[in-house]
Amino acid sequence: MKVLIVDDEPSILLSLEFLMKKEGYRVFIARDGDEAFDIIRQEVPDLLLLDVMMARVDGYEVCRFVKQSPDYQHCKVIFLSAKSKEKDIQKGLDLGADLYIPKPFSTRELIAKVNELNIQPKM
Repeated sequence: MKVLIVDDEPSILLSLEFLMKKEGYRVFIARDGDEAFDIIRQEVPDLLLLDVMMARVDGYEVCRFVKQSPDYQHCKVIFLSAKSKEKDIQKGLDLGADLYIPKPFSTRELIAKVNELNIQPKM
């Protein structure tokens, strides 16, 4: 299974990449929404771990793109964001996100939530 991690914070990218590879996923990373669009078109990930606040194209736009395109609607989207007000969470869910997890988050919790979405790596 393919996971695309989209975040503009290098330390978060590194730790999530390590975590998801350790769990057996094939991992791609993007540092902003524009990079994410390119990778989505090329690799068609099964899961996006998506930050909201990024330069140029934010996570909400990436989610909207994925959920409105017939080619990518199967992709699961989990927002991981410091924007944790109820209106921010609701906006993400309204756009079609499967989950919205406020930062900081537990990596154990994240893996449990990914498993609940039935996104299992091929081992």
